[in-house]
Formats: sequence, C-alpha cells, structure tokens
Amino acid sequence: MKLRALADLHALRTAMREQEHRAAERAAQERAAHAAAERARRQFADAVGPVTRLPQHGRGAHRLPLPAPEPRQRQLDEQAALHEAISDAVDVESLLLTDDGLSFRRDGVGLDVVTRLRRGHWAIQGEIDLHGLRRDEARERLAAFMREAAQRGWRCLRVVHGKGLGSPGREPVLKARVQRWLGQHGDVIAFTQARAPEGGAGALIVLRRG
Repeated sequence: MKLRALADLHALRTAMREQEHRAAERAAQERAAHAAAERARRQFADAVGPVTRLPQHGRGAHRLPLPAPEPRQRQLDEQAALHEAISDAVDVESLLLTDDGLSFRRDGVGLDVVTRLRRGHWAIQGEIDLHGLRRDEARERLAAFMREAAQRGWRCLRVVHGKGLGSPGREPVLKARVQRWLGQHGDVIAFTQARAPEGGAGALIVLRRG
C-alpha cells in the first residue's frame, strides 16, 4: 500500500509539473503577442505622429443583406426572343373559329378543350389588362406577362384588350393584334372570347400548355 501511495504521489507531482509548464508556455505566448502588438502600435505612432482616439459612440455595425443576383442579360435575351415570336407579320385569322364565339385552338387540340375553356372549366390564375395601351407597349406587356405565367406555372389566363369603343371608327384594333400575338406564342394551345362576367368581347381566356 505504501509503494502504491508513493507511485500515486509521483504521478500527481508529474501532472502538476506538466500543468505548470503548459501555463508558463501560454503566459510566454501572451507576453510575446502583447509585445508584438505594442511594437506595432509604436511603429504606427512613429509613422503618423500623435493620434487622438475617437470617443466610443456605442453604435453597432449593421451589415445589410446583399441583393440577390439578377440575371439581367438572360431576361433581356428572353424578352427579345418573345418579342420576335409575337409579331404583326403573321396571319392567324385563318385559325380562328367563329362558331358561337371567337376562339382559337392549335393543331392537335380537340374542340372539347375550347368548349371547356369557354365554360370556365379551368380557374383563371393570372390576368393582364392591355386596354388603352399603344401597340408596342401592349406587345411588350403581353410578352412579359406570358413569361411570368411560364415561370409561375399558370395555365389559364385572362387577357383584357378592350372593345375598341374609344378607338378611331370604334374598331377594336388591339383586339385583333392580341389574337395574332397569342396565336403565335408557342405556349398557347387555345383561347376563346371571355364570358360576359369575365369581360365578354373585351377579353380573351387563354389556355397554356400544362
């Protein structure tokens, strides 16, 4: 028992010496760091001359979040592509149906799709009002709206073009252009004149590809 006690005492003394050694090393490192900082401070003071420390203002530094990156070039490319895709040079009047209301359906789309669209089978998810806009502005707005619909996954849309009552000769000029633009858009598979509560002859209900 005596030998074991002596061994434990020796181990304790060894551990204490190691702790003291590590503490001395940390203290030496702190003194060296402090001395280095003091030398740097003196060198700075010698270089710039007397310095007056500003009083503490107590204000915190606020880091404002950076704005999310915006792919402007891609948006411009998409806008240009859509602008070229809906022009006034293409004639789609031959594809319009005039049975019991103006409608359009792309090749391969059944008449039942137009019928269901006219009856409100699909809920309207987005709409745009082009009434009163000039031709170029209306085309740009429609292109941007169709791009937004694609990004949001909207299928059924309402496009208000107006009835042309304020146009010269009371002719719905914008109405024909909107029909032509939508008929050229690759995402549009059908559209029909809106029901009376949804705008009647002054609006179209549009169905995009699913």
